[in-house]
Amino acid sequence: MTVKIDKKIVGCSVDKPEAKPPVLKDSGAVQSNVVQMHEKLERPSMLSGATYKINTPLSEHALYVTINDIILNPGTEHELRRPFEIFINSKNMDHFQWIVALTRIISAIFRKGGDITFLVEELHSVFDPKGGYFKKGGKFMPSLVAEIGDVLEHHLKNIGLIKEGTDMHTQKYLEEKRRDYAASEEGGTVTAGDDEFPQNAMLCNKCYTRAMVKLEGCLTCLNCGESKCG
Repeated sequence: MTVKIDKKIVGCSVDKPEAKPPVLKDSGAVQSNVVQMHEKLERPSMLSGATYKINTPLSEHALYVTINDIILNPGTEHELRRPFEIFINSKNMDHFQWIVALTRIISAIFRKGGDITFLVEELHSVFDPKGGYFKKGGKFMPSLVAEIGDVLEHHLKNIGLIKEGTDMHTQKYLEEKRRDYAASEEGGTVTAGDDEFPQNAMLCNKCYTRAMVKLEGCLTCLNCGESKCG
């Protein structure tokens, strides 16, 4: 179609089609399909988990702690195992009310999503006014709640939410200190990886393990490496 121009041309521009942004493989469109943990996530009919037995001197009956996990995005690169609920059972009914309350609160926090590892520290910091007790291996438990926190920590390590073990440098340092202590004691038998520490060891205020010994004039923990000399 021919158009006649009667006026003087003072400027011009080229009309270009609007460019569409490229769709990247890792864009939000793809990431939006990834299921994240949230409180409205429907519980599957079956969950897998683990049950832990707790024996304490506070009761003749053991406590059984069950933590069930949900697997998000199964079979994909975004597959993730997260705790979904917790149950605590015992023949001892003395602690029934607060145990039920604790399980409901912890389960609700599990389902909220986000970082839940803070629960371990919060439970560990609960102290029984009547006093705590020592577990097998010399670790001090300030309360029954703290031992439930110990179970939770163990479970989170098993499913990969908490990194397990010490780094190579710390492990090498602890092995060296254990060898030094064994050499300083006649007939000493302290070796790396032992669960039992010397009978005369004192309680470490950092890891709550009875593994603090006097080495070269300085109190040193053979479990976590804490030293009074810095």
